[in-house]
Amino acid sequence: MDTTISAQSAPTQQQQRRSATRAVAASTVGSVLEYYDFFVFGSLSALVFGQVFFAADDPAVATLLSLATFTVGFIARPLGGIILGHFGDRVGRKRVLLFTFMLTGIVTVLIGFLPTYAQVGAIAPILLVLLRILQGIGIGGEWGGAALLAVEHAPANRRGLFGSIVQAGAPIGVILSSGVVAILTATMGIEGLVAGGWRIPFLASAALLLVGLFLRFRVEETPEFAAVKEEKNEAKMPVLEALRSYPKEILAAIFIHTSDTTLGLVQGVFVLGYASGVLGMDPTIVLLANIFSSVVNLIITPIAGHFGDSYGQKRVLSVGLVALALWAFPMFWLIGTGTVVGLFTATGVSGLLVGTLFSQQATLFADMFDPRVRYSGMSMGFQLGTVLGGGFGPLIAQSLTSATGGATWSVSTYILFIAIVALFFTITVKPRFGAHAHANVGRRAAVPTR
Repeated sequence: MDTTISAQSAPTQQQQRRSATRAVAASTVGSVLEYYDFFVFGSLSALVFGQVFFAADDPAVATLLSLATFTVGFIARPLGGIILGHFGDRVGRKRVLLFTFMLTGIVTVLIGFLPTYAQVGAIAPILLVLLRILQGIGIGGEWGGAALLAVEHAPANRRGLFGSIVQAGAPIGVILSSGVVAILTATMGIEGLVAGGWRIPFLASAALLLVGLFLRFRVEETPEFAAVKEEKNEAKMPVLEALRSYPKEILAAIFIHTSDTTLGLVQGVFVLGYASGVLGMDPTIVLLANIFSSVVNLIITPIAGHFGDSYGQKRVLSVGLVALALWAFPMFWLIGTGTVVGLFTATGVSGLLVGTLFSQQATLFADMFDPRVRYSGMSMGFQLGTVLGGGFGPLIAQSLTSATGGATWSVSTYILFIAIVALFFTITVKPRFGAHAHANVGRRAAVPTR
């Protein structure tokens, strides 16, 4: 009898491991495409989009409008999180993820075919904004589903590691995007990018789209959502129920995620323009520094995810946020030296902090919401945090330095404030689901019935 049970359970365990591996792979590729798309746009908006899509009468105004276009995509992300999060909690993670991936990938490729301001005038920036909004909607529903696909397939004691692997798609996407832009800048120069080289990174994203679709068609629905469907326990209006039942958790997700996006996007977008434009550093060197930051981020992310499983996501996050508060001023002191060593040191430490903070969020946020409204709750919190930190971060940094005559102490103060607020919410939030729920289910199942 024991032999029969073992023979029946072994294939099931092997199938679960295979499903979990496929889920992580499919989710990570989606994360790579998401961050590749956004950081390609961010890098090019800082370097050349002001000249390509806007009138060149005032270069400073053109660059500011270009960065505003970058922000529009972030503003659209919460809308995508709300709409697509609803369907993710109603019809399933897999179906919504296939839609978001196709939408994001196709729109990104289409950006590469857009006419310029010199060709069609004001129609060019209008088309750019429209595609950017669609891209933001698609990506707004992407992260929550990708994170859940990995975390809900993961073993209870490895949810942190599995969630961090999906988060590692972010630095991979940044490495690819910065690498492509750096190579093009070094070989073509800014003039070559303006002349048409800027199209290449967007058209190249088609390769990631094809690979991601292949993987996502093969992945299975998550066990936790399958249980919700089997029990016919789906929420009728998941977004409203999440807002009503988990307002504190949504606020916590917003401000926790604001911390790493503020640091990451200020470094990845604002510092790119500041170091090359104000300090006069070679744009290729600055892009290489961003790549170095992403490599450090990539290395630390799964390590921090493992520590999250061992010591708890809240504890790792708290340590990272204290370090961020202490780092806010030294970061810009080093960048302000205008040296390669100072720049690479600053971006390397920033990459370490971003990876530590970001690695915990997929698992922590999932554990904060009931599975029946988890997609909606996670997406709202994460995407609103993305808007505050990533969408407005570079603009706020640019505005602060302009208001203080080019001084960066104001940006450091802003980052310090964000770190303190995020630390407060990290300490006070109480996750109630996820690993703890799995452990309780396991104990109940181990009790023999009479």
